[in-house]
Amino acid sequence: MKIGNVELENNIFLAPMAGVTDLPYRRMCKKYGCGFTYSEMVSAKGLYYKDKKTDDLMRLCEEEKPAAIQIFGSEPEIMSSVVGQIEKKGAAVIDINMGCPTPKIVNNGDGSALMKNSQLAGKIIRAVKDAATVPVTAKIRMGWDNNNAVEMAKILEENGADAICVHPRTREQFYSGTADWSVIKEVVSAVNIPVIGNGDIFTAYDAQKMIEETGCSAVMVARGAEGNPFIFRQINELFKTGRVQFEPTETDRINAAIELVEALVLEKGENRGIKEARKHISWFIKGMKHSAEVKRKIFTLTKKDDVIEILLGAIQKI
Repeated sequence: MKIGNVELENNIFLAPMAGVTDLPYRRMCKKYGCGFTYSEMVSAKGLYYKDKKTDDLMRLCEEEKPAAIQIFGSEPEIMSSVVGQIEKKGAAVIDINMGCPTPKIVNNGDGSALMKNSQLAGKIIRAVKDAATVPVTAKIRMGWDNNNAVEMAKILEENGADAICVHPRTREQFYSGTADWSVIKEVVSAVNIPVIGNGDIFTAYDAQKMIEETGCSAVMVARGAEGNPFIFRQINELFKTGRVQFEPTETDRINAAIELVEALVLEKGENRGIKEARKHISWFIKGMKHSAEVKRKIFTLTKKDDVIEILLGAIQKI
């Protein structure tokens, strides 16, 4: 599939998730067959004021290219002024977050607060599109407290958006309840650009069902990929052969956790890398017989070798 003039490996995407989809985890998901990745959400204002941490979030690795960098903000002038910085980092696509529901984002008028101001959202897309040499996309929700996804999607398309990702929950719902996939179908019918479906994809069969029910061009996996990069291999298998052949064993899951621990430490240093690895390890080992004990031990450790020793010990108990 294509977004603008960018040819993608497949139509199975990894959602941008703050604190989760950093470079090491994106690289792992690519290894298992993810077709397209996005940076964690980057503040346009942070870039504008040359914040070093913000700049670091945009680092992409060769293995994941072409990849998107996702930015958030609500001031068209500031967002268009940082396009050059984003393109220098190697972004093949610039994605604009109009769906994040967290209070610290929406209280500044950013993220899903833009669902309440579709005209401003359109101006943002137009400003970024005019400044960019790469495709520009947006990720939206169903709405703020009701469904205005179709109206929003049409305005974004009119202002130059090359694709739209739809998460069919309102901001008021956050991540509760069930994603209403019929909203994705409504947007697909209303616009002529690719629509990416997002929400409640926890198995390969969910991805297949979403495409069948909505007609979306691609699926974006979010929470279903936490501790589960294997889902991308499984979706690819289902799409290509009609069945899922690969089921990760507990040993596969622990070995992947060890691989990620090593990558995070290499990327971020031992202290920060181990702290950030803890949540990933919890997801990888969830449901295993000794997971509570392993988790308890790991959350007290600060050295890579000690963490890996505990994980290798868990393999011996399988």
